[in-house]
Amino acid sequence: MKVLCVGDIVGSPGRRIFKAAVEKLRLESGVAAVIVNGENAAGGRGITGSIAGELFDAGADVITLGDHVWDQKETASLLEREKRLLRPANLPAACPGRGWCVVPTDQGEITVMALVGRTFMNPSDCPFAKADALLSGPISRTAIVFCDFHAEATSEKIYMGWHLDGRVSAMFGTHTHVQTSDAKILPNGTGYITDLGMTGPVNSVIGREIAAVRQKFLTGMPTVLTISKGPAVLEGCIFDIDRATRKAKSAQQIRFSEE
Repeated sequence: MKVLCVGDIVGSPGRRIFKAAVEKLRLESGVAAVIVNGENAAGGRGITGSIAGELFDAGADVITLGDHVWDQKETASLLEREKRLLRPANLPAACPGRGWCVVPTDQGEITVMALVGRTFMNPSDCPFAKADALLSGPISRTAIVFCDFHAEATSEKIYMGWHLDGRVSAMFGTHTHVQTSDAKILPNGTGYITDLGMTGPVNSVIGREIAAVRQKFLTGMPTVLTISKGPAVLEGCIFDIDRATRKAKSAQQIRFSEE
């Protein structure tokens, strides 16, 4: 079973290339399911109902969110309605929505869970303890499990890979918008990459207009960081999972560019 995991979609350029690339990747690579981080899909700030629908229609099976989860007012009610849209599971239990789900594919079910890091990020519950609780409780021990760990620090993401090795089929990091070159299989069979990268405008600073970012760095003054225009890139990783053992057979990082 091959599953495509797509890095943070940024604004309309990211949504545009996601629509253009996913069907092609499904056909050429035999992908059974698509997991995408959509937390920058609405102009770089969270997601809306219409944009979530747009991504599902384009081929997403699960959409994960992160630290921008509450940036759009409608997201709280959207999370209650749409089970395939996940907020980080280690947010306080009183928050609306859910942090994991099970979705069918033509090759069997997959389980997806979302977590958010704590290093250089907003306060949240311990992601390691939450992962342990999910894997020893509601998530089936025979499930094919994918984990999106939305975190800033590479060290925190790398340790999460070791923490989950052998207990999930694949763990991938999101949030930094820069793809890492370390896609691999960990010793106990978990597919891993520190960060999937970004699905958004190429000529940018992690998706934002270069001139606006220049102003912020050179003056330190508040600046509106608008989404850049121009050609876009889709970055991510295709994990090939052995359905019998639930272990990863390969982890292939991908880059699909409009250029």
